[in-house]
Amino acid sequence: MTVIPEAVPALGDFAQSRPLTLGVELELQIVNTHDYDLAPCAGDLLRVLKQQGVEGDIKPEITASMIEIATGICTGHGQVLAELGGLRDALQAAARKLNVGLCGGGTHAYQHWSERRIFDTPRFHQISELYGYLAKQFTVFGQHVHIGCPGPDEALVLLHGLSRYIPHFIALSASSPFVQGHDTGFQSARLNSVFAFPLSGRAPFVLTWEEFSAFFAKMARTRVVTSMKDFYWDIRPKPEYGTIEVRVMDTPLSIERAAMLAAYIQCVARYLMIEKPFRPAEDDYLVYTFNRFQACRFGLEGTFVDPKSGEHRTLRDDILATLAALENHAMELKAEQACREVRQMAETGENDATWLRRVFDGCGQQPEMVRQQCLRWG
Repeated sequence: MTVIPEAVPALGDFAQSRPLTLGVELELQIVNTHDYDLAPCAGDLLRVLKQQGVEGDIKPEITASMIEIATGICTGHGQVLAELGGLRDALQAAARKLNVGLCGGGTHAYQHWSERRIFDTPRFHQISELYGYLAKQFTVFGQHVHIGCPGPDEALVLLHGLSRYIPHFIALSASSPFVQGHDTGFQSARLNSVFAFPLSGRAPFVLTWEEFSAFFAKMARTRVVTSMKDFYWDIRPKPEYGTIEVRVMDTPLSIERAAMLAAYIQCVARYLMIEKPFRPAEDDYLVYTFNRFQACRFGLEGTFVDPKSGEHRTLRDDILATLAALENHAMELKAEQACREVRQMAETGENDATWLRRVFDGCGQQPEMVRQQCLRWG
């Protein structure tokens, strides 16, 4: 009997996209309004939205207490904020009909992963079968930002250039200090759940699409991966969109902060594309995991090691120095307000994780803290 081998999945061409355009995805918590624990109501929310004729990119995530919203292709900060506002308002109206709440935050403070339900799609069940309990522990909530790239080689150079700023994005977005009822001591504990997956971490250091295609072909031949969705890297290329996707941010507590973070990433990307302040190198990654850990653990007060000079400074100081280099780019992108907000965060050391801790210290009750998260979401 002749056995015909299955076809090896192909990576596909890198689509054309307008450079520096933005797309933003946010994963949100669905909570009940009794004790503010997670509520498995994603299917009900989607049904109500369909009945109301709501348009927009709103879809389920891996467990039924999560919902994801996504903008279209945006040019900058103002459009991102407007589109997220429209999606938020539509979701809030549907949630009120169901008497449930919505909020941001990278983790829910006291939910237990064993109580979660896998949302009923073939892909989510496949992930659950492959990863076991890790799939339910993946009930964590992130912000993803897509940046349009002029071509595939430029996308890979930008990917590795932006990797230097991954600690910035983590520290500025950190909103997950609590896990299963306990203060973890981290500002972003969410990423510890992501790191458990075998295909997480950093992308391989290649700078041409030819090399990347060869890497993907090798991985596809092993049957370990079938598409780019199987990689949980901190930044990954998305050839079908013509973008790179930055994936390390916790979901912020407001759409204003989410739009701010997207605009900051866009400004850094423009700076890297136009000024080319350094050429990415494999050795840049020698301090990558240290810097990333410092951002997760200590946020803006974490230590940042410059991958080129080896100099140590706080993340807040590195962000402030970066903002000085971004001034002209922020003006060109109409992102001055977003960069002013980033500066204020860096100067005060206040991010969403510190806000959550302060609210909890004031009320002493995590359900009340989550209720206030819902109010902050809008």
